[in-house]
Amino acid sequence: MSIEASQLREFIKDVLDSMGQKYRSTAAVELLMLTAAQESHCGRWIRQVDGPAQGIFQMEPETETDVFRNVLRFDPVLHATVKDFRGQSYPAEFNLIGNIPYQIAIARSQYWRFEEPLPDADDTKALARYWKKYWNTPLGAGTIDDAIYNYLRYAKETQ
Repeated sequence: MSIEASQLREFIKDVLDSMGQKYRSTAAVELLMLTAAQESHCGRWIRQVDGPAQGIFQMEPETETDVFRNVLRFDPVLHATVKDFRGQSYPAEFNLIGNIPYQIAIARSQYWRFEEPLPDADDTKALARYWKKYWNTPLGAGTIDDAIYNYLRYAKETQ
C-alpha cells in the first residue's frame, strides 16, 4: 500500500509553501514525487530492506546529518524551519521514518544544496537524471529508467 499520489503531492506543496516561496516550485514538487515513487513506491517502504535508508524518500541518517552540517547551518531561517518540522514529539531517530513533513523538508534541503537548477517539471527523464545524479548518485543501484517507470506508475498525475 502506498500513499495516494494526489494527496502526497498536495502535502508536499503545503510543506514547501511553509518553508518559503524560494523552496516551492512545480519542479521541486515533481522531483520529490519522483524521489518518493522511486525510493519507496510513494510510502510503501519506510525502511530500506538491507540498508540504513528510511522514510518515503529513503534518506540515510548520514545524509540527514550532512544536510544539517553543510546546508542548514548556512541558512538560519531554513535551519529553524526544518527543526520546527522535526519537532520533539518522539525520539529524533524516528523522524526519517514517521514524520512526513520533516522528511519532505529535509529532502528538499538536500536537493537545495546543489547549484544546478531543477529541470522542467514536465520533463520526467530530466527529473530522473537529476534524482540519479544528486540523490541516488552514480554509486547507487537505482537507474534512470527505473525512476521513470516508478514515477509514471506511482506518482504521475493523470489527466
